[in-house]
Amino acid sequence: MGIRFPNEARSFDDKNRCVRFSGYDGMFEIKFYLATEVLACGKAHRHASESDYLTSFDALRPRIIKVATNAYLKAQSSSISLSLRDFS
Repeated sequence: MGIRFPNEARSFDDKNRCVRFSGYDGMFEIKFYLATEVLACGKAHRHASESDYLTSFDALRPRIIKVATNAYLKAQSSSISLSLRDFS
């Protein structure tokens, strides 16, 4: 069936320093964790706020979804972490 991202919800996880979002492969939820380093946009990590990260996520959403789709096709896992390396 392939992965889809019908829900645009995302949330910031301060403890793990990532943005969480989900995709769905049929009825199975796939959880993604995007490292804040991808979203820093030139700001030092300690100076960026939750709002900065979520705004950056929204601006980069098409690219993030493309990278997430490719990562899922390779991993076929229910939980996938994305780092800056995945975007190079």
